[in-house]
Amino acid sequence: MATQVVMPKLSPTMEEGQLSRWLKKEGDKVSMGEPLAEIDTDKATMEMQALSNGVLRKILIQEGESAPLGQPIAIIGEPDEDISGLLTKTKAAAPPASSAETPPAKQPAVSAEPQKEKEAPAKSSPDGKQASAAPAGARMLVSPIAARMAAEAGINLTSLRGSGPGGRIIKRDIETAISGKKTPATAAPSLRAVAPARPVAKGEVYAPSAYRDEPLSEMRRTIARRLVTSLGPVPHFFLTSEIDMERAADMRRSINELYPDAKLSINDVIIKVTAAALMQHPQVNASFQDKEIRYYEHADIGVAVATENGLITPVVRSADLKSLLEIGAEVRELAERARARKLKPEEYTGASFSISNLGMFGIDEFTAVINPPEGAILAIGAMAPKPVVRDDEIAIRQIMRVTMSCDHRVIDGATGAQFLQTFKQILENPVYLFLSQ
Repeated sequence: MATQVVMPKLSPTMEEGQLSRWLKKEGDKVSMGEPLAEIDTDKATMEMQALSNGVLRKILIQEGESAPLGQPIAIIGEPDEDISGLLTKTKAAAPPASSAETPPAKQPAVSAEPQKEKEAPAKSSPDGKQASAAPAGARMLVSPIAARMAAEAGINLTSLRGSGPGGRIIKRDIETAISGKKTPATAAPSLRAVAPARPVAKGEVYAPSAYRDEPLSEMRRTIARRLVTSLGPVPHFFLTSEIDMERAADMRRSINELYPDAKLSINDVIIKVTAAALMQHPQVNASFQDKEIRYYEHADIGVAVATENGLITPVVRSADLKSLLEIGAEVRELAERARARKLKPEEYTGASFSISNLGMFGIDEFTAVINPPEGAILAIGAMAPKPVVRDDEIAIRQIMRVTMSCDHRVIDGATGAQFLQTFKQILENPVYLFLSQ
């Protein structure tokens, strides 16, 4: 009996999914439990498994298109089975395109001078085939994942001819273009050359700038939804402290000399120190629930990781029970899988406290937005040599500024200040880490 394949719920916060890649094509046999497609959720790319045996009779949404939870996306049945009734039922039950499908990206205007508009000459695509650039004013159909891949690889979309429905540029078109691109493997990165300025004629008026609209990824949509439920409804207050990092930096350097493969970072040290401070201040290791405050026995630290699609926070579980070397190895492994969109939902949800570090980008100080329902987040700035007064003399020390964002429903000002005081004390005297174990 033919059955519908519907968009599954693959993460706790998922409301819709984007079909990244079909692993089967129409006419292929499928078995229960066999991977059928790859779905881009709000946080990761996950495999969807077939829930029945048979043949993939009909694919209802194409690669790059989105569908809300529960919407039919394919039909599985017997090879000679009549599925016309199921197709009719599927079309009748489908929601409007505005909610079921991600709209295609718009093509930017090609010419800045409409009165001289001409069709662009044919260009050769990377795979050697001739593809005509779209004429000015035309609309280019591009799937979101294809647009993202093209941007990363430096592929000019106007030089490609899409192989998807209606000439839509899809993932395989970008993969073909990338495989044909001649780029030296050892080419050194360089700044993009600035085009020479064109002389401006007297009285010349510029047309509005060309632009390109790209649909939001599932991750970016979720970030947008969650942020409006944080900074507005959550009453934030902020505490900033300046920390002398000389001893912490020395400890990290000594550990890496003893264990060269450890590659311990300052952020790893900060995670461990945060966990130790949370154990001394359990009121901070808490989250706001609608009718209660939840206090956690262990420090599950969310570590903000920047990916191509947005921010995700893999969780280091029970960081208070783990050594510095264990934390360092776990963070590297989690971050690598986060960037590859391979995290499981339980690996990026349920933190009791979070850390966001922008120090590697040269940011001295910033404030981070709390990730509900957590009660607080630490924003870590750059560690840099600065002149400070020590024993009535000016000395150069490694200084770092941190700002703690607190949910006032969970944490009072004095409570947050006491936590930050302990955090600073341990970082400036990291021997405390070993005395407490």
